[in-house]
Amino acid sequence: MSAPLLQVEGLDLYYGDAQALSGVSIEIAAGEVVAIVGANGAGKSSLIRAIHGIEKPVAGHVRFDGADITGWPSHRVCETGVGHVAEGRQVFPNLSVLENLEMGATLKRARAAETATLDRVFGLFPRLAERRRQAAGTLSGGEQQMLAIGRCLMGQPRLIMFDEPSLGLAPAIVQEMFRIVRRLNEEGLTVLLVEQNVMASLKIAHRGYVLENGRIELSGTGSDLLSNDLVRKAYLGL
Repeated sequence: MSAPLLQVEGLDLYYGDAQALSGVSIEIAAGEVVAIVGANGAGKSSLIRAIHGIEKPVAGHVRFDGADITGWPSHRVCETGVGHVAEGRQVFPNLSVLENLEMGATLKRARAAETATLDRVFGLFPRLAERRRQAAGTLSGGEQQMLAIGRCLMGQPRLIMFDEPSLGLAPAIVQEMFRIVRRLNEEGLTVLLVEQNVMASLKIAHRGYVLENGRIELSGTGSDLLSNDLVRKAYLGL
């Protein structure tokens, strides 16, 4: 069996005296969609931030494609091929759509393919092509989420981490976001999906982990977790 593309082992993370993650271990194979689900405050975003170098764990390891990247600064993590679509979209509101996308291609690994990647992003999101000269801050919430995903794709990631991509979006746009995630995976991207929308995320996930109070409490295939009585009662109201 080949080594996982991403491997997190025994991760501990604190904010001051408050422990956000306790002994968290997950694995993602190349080509998988893996969902991290749980209630608000369970530690899902903390896990992504620790993987991406935004937060520094006090124990444990993060390995990407065999390299130990624990504690690396975010820009260096990006250069390995780990992309991050942050919660709340975080576009540059005063820059145009095109300028935002160009910001995503400033990584060394992405520069040579910038034109081809931009064509791919505009093919995936025709609305961004139509609004390429428009200030990002004037876009709708759904359009800004498309822009955040497009900007991440401009960096040529091998693994893309989504942090609450459906947050604050209208139901119809939420469904579109999950269709985009599925399509990106079908095109070859490995996906780590952090979501409060348990039903939608586990439906498209090959495997999933349930995070509670900073600990992994359950893991399994997406379908197994959807049929788990504890998951159904705690997160699906069934």
